[in-house]
Amino acid sequence: MRILGIDPGLRRTGFGVIDVDGPRMRYVASGTIVVPTEQSLAKRLKVILDSVRDIARDTRPDIAALEIVFLNTNPASTLLLGQARGAALCALADADLDVHEYTALQIKKSVVGSGRAAKPQVQAMVQRLLNLNGLPAPDSADALACAMCHAHLGPVTARLEKMGALLGAGRSRLRAGRIVDA
Repeated sequence: MRILGIDPGLRRTGFGVIDVDGPRMRYVASGTIVVPTEQSLAKRLKVILDSVRDIARDTRPDIAALEIVFLNTNPASTLLLGQARGAALCALADADLDVHEYTALQIKKSVVGSGRAAKPQVQAMVQRLLNLNGLPAPDSADALACAMCHAHLGPVTARLEKMGALLGAGRSRLRAGRIVDA
């Protein structure tokens, strides 16, 4: 399975692609989409949309993972980040990809082991786990970590959802990784 991870941002959007075969993960590609800040918001969002669409076309992923926006102390910044995330989400949907969403806490915990890990720790673990020759750029590392998070959590979530369906539609749901009666 090939997974495209996206770390959205209005100035810099990271992307990372990995191939997964059972427990093995292999690096395919990564980079950062640098969005010109002097352009209007609409043009900046179009840069993200077009770039993510091109990356999906060129790398041909089977599935995508996208970081969920967290609530920032500045509501205006949170809204702008949400718009950048929306542009990336639209590009992934346009590529007919199933998109799985993860919080920064889930991503860091699945890759580093701590949800409070700093960016350099994420970079170092991504380098180590993917056997990279050098340290990936921060935005690329975050996107690769997002893809790796899906490689770890995606199969478990799918099994739990399947078990929930077996228990009966509408009677059970997932809460904190467990199936509970509704």
